[in-house]
Amino acid sequence: MASQPGLLTEWPWRKLGSFKYLVLAPWVVQSAYSFIINQGEERDLFYYFIFPFIIWRMLHSQIWISYARYRTAKGNNRIVDKSIEFQQVDRESNWDDHIILNGLLFYLYNMVTRGAIKFPLWRGDGVILTILLHAGPVEFLYYWFHRALHHHFLYSRYHSHHHSSIVTEPITSVIHPFAEIFMYYILFSIPFFGTIFTGTNSIVAFLGYSTYSDMMNYMGHCNFEFIPRRLFELFPLLKYFMYTPSFHSLHHTQFRTNYSLFMPIYDYIYGTVDKSSDSLYETSLKRQEESPDVVHLTHFTTPDSIYHSRLGFASWAASPYSSSKWYHKLLTLWSPSMLSWNQPIVVEKHLLNQLNLQTWAMPRYIFHYGLSSRQNEAVNALIEGAILKAEKENVKVISFGLLNQGQELNKNGALYTQKHPNMKLKVVDGSGLAVAAVLHSIPKGTRQVFLHGNLSNKMTYAIVKALLQDGVQVATPCKDQFEILRLRFAPDLQNNVILSTSYAHEVWLVGEGLERDEQKRAPKGAIFIPFAQFPIAQKRKDCSYYNTPAMIIPDTLENMHSCEKSDERMARIAGIVHALEGWTEHECGDTSMEVEKVWIAALKHGFKPFYNINRA
Repeated sequence: MASQPGLLTEWPWRKLGSFKYLVLAPWVVQSAYSFIINQGEERDLFYYFIFPFIIWRMLHSQIWISYARYRTAKGNNRIVDKSIEFQQVDRESNWDDHIILNGLLFYLYNMVTRGAIKFPLWRGDGVILTILLHAGPVEFLYYWFHRALHHHFLYSRYHSHHHSSIVTEPITSVIHPFAEIFMYYILFSIPFFGTIFTGTNSIVAFLGYSTYSDMMNYMGHCNFEFIPRRLFELFPLLKYFMYTPSFHSLHHTQFRTNYSLFMPIYDYIYGTVDKSSDSLYETSLKRQEESPDVVHLTHFTTPDSIYHSRLGFASWAASPYSSSKWYHKLLTLWSPSMLSWNQPIVVEKHLLNQLNLQTWAMPRYIFHYGLSSRQNEAVNALIEGAILKAEKENVKVISFGLLNQGQELNKNGALYTQKHPNMKLKVVDGSGLAVAAVLHSIPKGTRQVFLHGNLSNKMTYAIVKALLQDGVQVATPCKDQFEILRLRFAPDLQNNVILSTSYAHEVWLVGEGLERDEQKRAPKGAIFIPFAQFPIAQKRKDCSYYNTPAMIIPDTLENMHSCEKSDERMARIAGIVHALEGWTEHECGDTSMEVEKVWIAALKHGFKPFYNINRA
């Protein structure tokens, strides 16, 4: 929002939220219907192509969004080092509004004039005229309009909203108040109406010009430089007719220079070129890819989780993960069966106390229990390749949560450290910190807990062991679990493992395997503390439910603008703490960090416990 919002700041459909696309629905239906029932020359090609063009603009935008976030996370050729936070993500969540507006304007024009029926698919003279009208009137008028927007009156009421983003992303280019972007559309309509009035109009000219505008807009707001120096060496005059990301980045950091739209010629004519434009361009091109200190290794768990990642849809990445919404399910239908490359990709970059952190995503979402031996080998090869890549890049710690899928898959991660015993890299699964978070969420004075859930990972056994050592009785309704626990622990602890025929316990430790009917048997006021994702969506109103193990990040952690899956966050934090403390041991296999040791270290570095008790 601008510092002093002016008239027509809000977008007309803002209150519609996710249903804002419905404003286009009548036009889309009508255009498709008229195209079907009409034949030959009666068909209105322009009217029909508006909706496919809207879809193309959305896809084109997403390509730039994903590519820019990937490149920015890698760090090579980065321009500005400052971080992007949740506030910017929220502010830029309506980046698609301008596409809806563009579609509406095209539909309204077609309805009022009906002249679009005569639009041919292609006319060469119309394309040339479009180029000339853009290079002349559009660029010239935009330059002076843009300078006017930097006058205090207009800047405080409109343009300051756009400049709230110092570190730009492609979608930053279209984040403006409604009135401002409407004025931009008037400017960009000059070539549109110029070709109409001269009778040289064509569908390719209109749609091509819009695609060009989108491409240049998004390119100029990338936070990395990628326009090759060789291009300007071959065509020296090109520097006056095509800007670069570093050129426009200076406008966002210096404010009073580099006002041009896409062609810097008017900045050169009127003396508003930033003096550091050339040096920043050269410096950005030379910047190398950063080597992280800590890597968190994750993977896509379901087809729609691809879109929820930071490289996917920003609004999804900034909110808790869910696969229950209808549009998630719709996208899943055309998700790739999953990306076939064999290297992890960088999806996020963070900074904490000069510690460089990256998140690498594995190119599969097939990780689950019950894989065949061949699938196990393939998965292990992928993980091992990522670990060796991290070792080669001198990463200090690599952490992973969901990839550690138990003894069956990789011996709880020990497979890799045993195979490569001389690695300097430390492998951390975060089990010690996760156990500490669960133990510290149990109310003080509790002398007995009711354990219900699969004993499929070492975290469960570590929690039980810590409770038994503290003299807390662990009751379970499952005879098989009772026998397993008694055999696993020393004789002095076995007496505190109880086979319970009653469900009347006040504190429940729950994981996968809890059934809804069993939850109903808990007494009124019972407390459910999950050591994994709580398996039942429907919760009782007369009981309390803790969140899965979690901690609040310190304010000094930079560039945090996405939400993690709950199973992952403790492993990530544990990896960071491991590196900050300089610990030299692995935390994988049957080994876990000492619970209190890792808990105290996490608190020391600014992580805080998060106990969110809620009632349905």
